[in-house]
Amino acid sequence: MPYRPFTDQNCSIAAALEIVGERWTLLVMREVLLGRRRFAEIRRNVGVAPNILSDRLQVLVEHGLLRRRRYSEHPESYEYVPTRKGVDLNPVIITLLQWGDRYATPGGPPRVPVHTTCGHDADPRLHCSHCGEIIQNGELTVRPGPGATAGQLAEGVLPRP
Repeated sequence: MPYRPFTDQNCSIAAALEIVGERWTLLVMREVLLGRRRFAEIRRNVGVAPNILSDRLQVLVEHGLLRRRRYSEHPESYEYVPTRKGVDLNPVIITLLQWGDRYATPGGPPRVPVHTTCGHDADPRLHCSHCGEIIQNGELTVRPGPGATAGQLAEGVLPRP
């Protein structure tokens, strides 16, 4: 299937998918965020062809999610270290993990998030930044933001009640 950019959409999700929406990209980020930062480790755990992995790593470096750090001069070898932007992708990955645990892994979760501060299994949730309450499904709407187009301003709050 040919690649079609989302440039005609004024949407943060589309803009994010331009960077991380390719099939292997989130799996590569999963590995790096789990501490597997060398090419061979990532390739072994993801099962991706070397040319595709090289391309994905290059894209992630170009977009500032990873940086290359040399760990050996002879032979010259690099590892990939997450930047703040890359680490900030972790909640997205955890949310996908939770969705996959619920709907795509009938044998149970292959990995369980653990809160490092207390050492207990964690079930991260979306919270309101104003009142602190856990936001349940169906309790969010979206309104036009500062980057909205005229059409988005005209639509107003979505979904409509």
